[in-house]
Amino acid sequence: MASPRTRRLKTDYERLQQRFADWPVIRITGTAGLPPEVYRITYALKGLYVNAAGEIFDRDTHVLEVNLSLEYPRRAPQCRMLTPVFHPNFDDATVCIGDFWAASEGLDDLVVRIGRMIAYQEYNTRSPLNGLAAKWAAEHLADLPIDGRIVAPPARLASPPEAEESGAMPAVQAEDFAQIQSEGSSA
Repeated sequence: MASPRTRRLKTDYERLQQRFADWPVIRITGTAGLPPEVYRITYALKGLYVNAAGEIFDRDTHVLEVNLSLEYPRRAPQCRMLTPVFHPNFDDATVCIGDFWAASEGLDDLVVRIGRMIAYQEYNTRSPLNGLAAKWAAEHLADLPIDGRIVAPPARLASPPEAEESGAMPAVQAEDFAQIQSEGSSA
């Protein structure tokens, strides 16, 4: 019988695979472990970074690494960006998720939340990791969010059994999905 941690790791992996399958905004681009304990997530969202000269620029692709320690899910995942991000709650080594992590939160929800942070749809300037980014955000409220697109994939609604068997989405959702995909490819 698998341990509670192993069952949770398997559940997280299955939920990530299901939730982000065919979703252009968030992709799982690497894993390590069986079940995975390390994830590489790629976001196709507009965010900010600072170049070597100290200038702030847009970036359309961001890569996150998530490490699930032996104490996961009681302890929060260790998250760090592999691409630079200019944000009040990110620094070179970590993404600040401690203010809102709970063992009951799914890893898929955390991945969405970090995407919203990258796009400046969510940020905390009261206890920042990056004070300069917090100051910038407070001074540029009219420019936020940087990317206003929907980060989370549409929820799959209950549908007739024949639609479930074929894998079809309800018509309205399919249209929304197509629109988001086209917006993602034009960004």
